[in-house]
Amino acid sequence: MKAPFQSPDAARTRPEAPPGSRLYAIGDIHGRLDLLKRLLTLIRDDAARSTSPRKAVIYLGDYVDRGSDSKGVIDLLLTRPMKNAGFEEIHLMGNHEDAMLQFLADARSGLNWFAYGGLETLASYGVRPPRFSAAEDDLNRAQRELAERMPRDHVEFIRHMKLSHEEGGYVFVHAGMRPGVALADQIGQDLMWIREEFLESTVDFGKLVVHGHTISDAPQVLPNRIGIDTGAFYSGKLTALALEGAEREFIQTGSALPG
Repeated sequence: MKAPFQSPDAARTRPEAPPGSRLYAIGDIHGRLDLLKRLLTLIRDDAARSTSPRKAVIYLGDYVDRGSDSKGVIDLLLTRPMKNAGFEEIHLMGNHEDAMLQFLADARSGLNWFAYGGLETLASYGVRPPRFSAAEDDLNRAQRELAERMPRDHVEFIRHMKLSHEEGGYVFVHAGMRPGVALADQIGQDLMWIREEFLESTVDFGKLVVHGHTISDAPQVLPNRIGIDTGAFYSGKLTALALEGAEREFIQTGSALPG
């Protein structure tokens, strides 16, 4: 469902999407294949009413973990589900994808990953999860099984995801940006993992930052950033931000957003 954007600061000039483009940024999916399919249908229906010749979907990362079908989400994304409808698709890497790649490289990192959703991802690939107090041989066993059962194209797809994307007056990242650092100088650790330093900052980043990573009940709209992680894995609300010219709208599975 869709609700109109309400500016928190009417005096501030809104950034704009590139002329002739309608953009859709999708927040954290976290294994909710059902919600992703539903949201993509809503986006296609919405885009059919736009006269802009160019349409693009920008996925903000965190496709895996927590929900029950991480493998199914990656399977779907690899089919480029919006391409046949004429959309460009841009995929950013989230911290959960980063954690999964770290586990494939170093089994000992798994204990941290398992604590925030990695166990569900292992299960979706048919891997028996290790114990939380896992001995090294059990961690190595889970790592080996994931490497064997995770299709090679899944791994390569994730490894080649972008860390940021710019469109008009907007910059899209997973987690946020380090205040006081130019976009060209931002490091992947911050773009995928930063939290308080970014969320508490009121600085102008040069472009309005659209991000996920930090859950809120409804999209957060501030003068320097828009956060669209609405906790889809437990709330049932997967959110997209639609941008065209200076206009902004939210499209969401589940209940309509407040006006």
